[in-house]
Amino acid sequence: MGDTKAYRITFLGLAIVLTLTFFLNISLGSVAIPPIQTLKSLIGQAPDVPSWDYIIWNYRIPKALTAILVGGGLSISGLLMQTLFRNPLAGPFVLGISSGASLGAALFLMGATSANVMAFSGFFNDISLAAAASIGSFAVLFVVVLVANRVRDTMALLIIGLMFGSITAAIVSILAYFSSAEDLQRFVFWSFGSLGDLSYPQIGLLATISGIGLLLSIAALKALNALLLGEQYANSMGISMKTTRFTIICATGLFAGGITAFVGPIGFVGLAVPHLTRQIFKTMDHRVLLPAVFGYGAILMLLCDILAQLPTSESVLPINAITSLVGAPVVIWLLIRKRKIVF
Repeated sequence: MGDTKAYRITFLGLAIVLTLTFFLNISLGSVAIPPIQTLKSLIGQAPDVPSWDYIIWNYRIPKALTAILVGGGLSISGLLMQTLFRNPLAGPFVLGISSGASLGAALFLMGATSANVMAFSGFFNDISLAAAASIGSFAVLFVVVLVANRVRDTMALLIIGLMFGSITAAIVSILAYFSSAEDLQRFVFWSFGSLGDLSYPQIGLLATISGIGLLLSIAALKALNALLLGEQYANSMGISMKTTRFTIICATGLFAGGITAFVGPIGFVGLAVPHLTRQIFKTMDHRVLLPAVFGYGAILMLLCDILAQLPTSESVLPINAITSLVGAPVVIWLLIRKRKIVF
């Protein structure tokens, strides 16, 4: 009972911090907007400067919503991978799904023009790029699922996933070598990651994909808790490892593949947040960890976006660089503080 009350208080604090971080995110940017004016816009009142209303609703809120979906989704997929492989260094991209998205984007941005398949630059838009990256990620996901049905050893599946990542990375390198400077630059900018390029319909599609991944994650909660004691214990509980692996891989593929397709590769969030959440909540129960990881991932991504957009400056840093600079020290700090990662 005491633990339940403590969790409720912690979740209440998490919700408050998430709300404040969201508000701070949409208040800061290259254009200075006073917090009271931001609040007026949010509650439906016109701010003193009309353009502020446009900036908040057409740029900052979509970017903040994207940050929440990206941070929460990557963090959940990281939790799923760490539990499935019982490896604290496993992340959402360990199965090569993100590399598949990168391959799809590379084929679209570098391979298509090199082969003169697309003759007009108007075809190169965000929707087409996201579609190409999605096809790449789900193609790799399809192969991984087929392999998972044939391979019983989970660690062997981990190694196979890493090999898929190496193969796709090699193909991307070959494409980059033969591409023009303009095409290569376009791909490099995509690989930096960006939260500010999505429209409301695209956010809705990303939310739908993430929602399906979340439902699959919830369906696997019992199996995830059983896996903490090993696959043999899970089997003794009547849990089918084949079905469990399939569900977890599909959920991770939806999260990692969909997010990478829309915003580019985002590193370290899915690796760092699950460890940080376990330290704060002092539990291994996935019924608690799943919503907590989503909340902390969303907060971390919102904070990283604030740092990336350099408030009051017109410059915007690559979000992938910021998440790595923030996420890597978190993992190092946890290792030094605890001497070992709790798992």
